[in-house]
Amino acid sequence: MGGMETGFSGNALNAEGMINYLRNQEIDRNKWDGCLQDIPSGRPYPWSWYLDIMSPGWDALVDDDYLSVFPLPCKRKFGLSYIATPVFLQQLGLFTPDGDRERIAAEFVSFIPELYRLTDLCIGQEVQVPGYTLTPRYNYEMKLDKPYGEMWLGYMSDCRRNINIARRYPQEIVEDVKPAEIISLFRNNTASRAGTIRNSSYRRLHGLMDHCTGNGTGRLLGVRSPKGKLLWGMFVIEMQGRTTMLFTAGSRKSRELRTSYLVIDHLIKSYAGTGQILDFAGSTVLSIALFMRSFGSVRTTYWRLYRNTLPWPVRVFK
Repeated sequence: MGGMETGFSGNALNAEGMINYLRNQEIDRNKWDGCLQDIPSGRPYPWSWYLDIMSPGWDALVDDDYLSVFPLPCKRKFGLSYIATPVFLQQLGLFTPDGDRERIAAEFVSFIPELYRLTDLCIGQEVQVPGYTLTPRYNYEMKLDKPYGEMWLGYMSDCRRNINIARRYPQEIVEDVKPAEIISLFRNNTASRAGTIRNSSYRRLHGLMDHCTGNGTGRLLGVRSPKGKLLWGMFVIEMQGRTTMLFTAGSRKSRELRTSYLVIDHLIKSYAGTGQILDFAGSTVLSIALFMRSFGSVRTTYWRLYRNTLPWPVRVFK
């Protein structure tokens, strides 16, 4: 792991107290998750179990007795340590129950060890730190605090039309979908448009699905053909206050049947009036972003933090 390199002091004093750099094996998972329990974000990404599955070997910065935490999803390549946001993990950054998060986050970023020669990390705070560039990224969220009828009226007209088209066909929403099925559906229909995703990332996603469905924090929903073939599927993580649509996959037939509209409308209806946030998990693809927006969701911003101090010629290949 990157954290195994030497030449770093391991702690420093900031306005809040001592920032400590911890290697993976030094992180107290109970204290880490205890900090997150006091933060009402509901996002699954910073929890130790999520990081252990999707970014094995992650390191961290922590403030005093885990009053604030900042995960570092780190890797090694060509003998060099770097930080990169894993696939299927939208955003990290600072997690703290109170205080000026942007200012505190900037202090944590300033303390990222120099041994990480590349930082390419999506975070939830807008920070200005010398040596780093910051680029906005967008997510879409919908607070389900109104009766379903009111939310239906908040859908864009094209969205309502597509749902009505979907309702003309006999499409039963089922929850007997297997992780391997939905991953296979994605790889056969969508992966070519999603950029390079390594086999190891799919294996970790499979493990995440198994973990979440096993302990009740995740569900796999789908629609099958009359012969039982999966046409469209979705993996959602449901935590207190937030339901995250982490992964979806669909066939050409599901696009004809407008299946995605039907299932998301079903999800919204099931949570109507609860105040639960439906997190669409964002997309840089314009057509997908417009699809998310069509349900009346609101655009939110997170940030890509980037710094590259890799030696030449390695840096030109990144």
